[in-house]
Amino acid sequence: MRNEVIVQKLQGYTEKILVYCESVTYEEFCRDTKLVEACVFNLSQMGELANRIDTAYAENHPAIPWRLLYGLRNRIVHDYEGVNLRLIWEIIRDDLPELKVELNKL
Repeated sequence: MRNEVIVQKLQGYTEKILVYCESVTYEEFCRDTKLVEACVFNLSQMGELANRIDTAYAENHPAIPWRLLYGLRNRIVHDYEGVNLRLIWEIIRDDLPELKVELNKL
């Protein structure tokens, strides 16, 4: 049950970010501090949730990058040399659509 709730929350955060950034360019993203903060916050929440997933569940669903999500959360929260907006943008545009597909399969 716990894992299913985590997956549902991950789906929600993923969908929010994708909706927020729909039809937004990288330049617009960078200029909109509220948008950046909303996306970064949701990504950090996703990383925190990924860290709470049961080990066996994570191993049974390797298509989800559990460790990478948590690693991103650590980079965001600890602000190692500042948040790289290009990296955040690439994650949103390149990785989140596929993550959404994989999460929906669970």
